[in-house]
Parts: sequence; structure tokens; C-alpha cells
Amino acid sequence: MSASSAFHDTFGQAASGEYGRSVSAAPEGHAASAGGTGRARQAPLRLTRRGRFVFIGVPLILLAALILSFSGFLNAPAKASDSAAELSLTPTVSVTVQPGESLWAIAGSVAPDRDPRDVVADIVQLNNLDAARVLPGQTLFVPAK
Repeated sequence: MSASSAFHDTFGQAASGEYGRSVSAAPEGHAASAGGTGRARQAPLRLTRRGRFVFIGVPLILLAALILSFSGFLNAPAKASDSAAELSLTPTVSVTVQPGESLWAIAGSVAPDRDPRDVVADIVQLNNLDAARVLPGQTLFVPAK
């Protein structure tokens, strides 16, 4: 007598934990697996509502965001001129900064009819200045009248 049959005879329970069945028997309605281990097939995977959202919704949201950002990039209103004929040159004059002179004073002397703040902004942009500070002897391009 083996140990499992002695256990079954004593307690009425098979070693697998089922009453009245031997270890190698498959449950009713289920075929034994090909390996003969007696395991039943697993139930098919079922997604919950949250699982469906994660599996389907999140990729769709990411795809929509990508499409919207790409379409915004293609429809950007700021773009360079299509041809060189459409470009307009800003007429400029070259000015050398004198000791004690500021951009505000240069803007007032070069274009007295315009707002000095606009002229200073133009000078900073034309000369790629980091700040509105200039040094004596520095040569600047300023917009002509």
C-alpha cells in the first residue's frame, strides 16, 4: 500500500485535496491535459472595464495627442518667405557709440519722430544684443529714418 492510498483510506481524502477521487483523475467535464498531469484548462482571459481602458483608451489618447501636435506643427502661421524677392531689407546706418552715450540717446538722435522704446528694440534686434547696454567705441547698426 502506498502512502497516498493509505492517506486516502484513513481520511477519505486524496492527496490532491479532493474527496473520493484519485490523483490522476480529471474533473468532470474537463479533459486531462496532454501531459497527463490532471490539470484543468484555464479559463480565457477577461478584461475588466479598467483593463479595456488601459489596453485601448490610453494608446488612442496618446495617438490623438500626437496627431494634434503634428498638425499644429504643420499649420504654424510663422514661416519664412517663400522667395528672396519677397524679402524686404531694413535700411540701416552704422553708428559708433561715444563715451557716455546710451541706446536711448542714440535712438532719440537717429529717429526723433519715432517712439524711442521701439527704436531701442530695433537696435537690440539688428545687432543681436543680449541687453540694452553698449560700450564706447562699439559700432552698431541702427534703423534709418
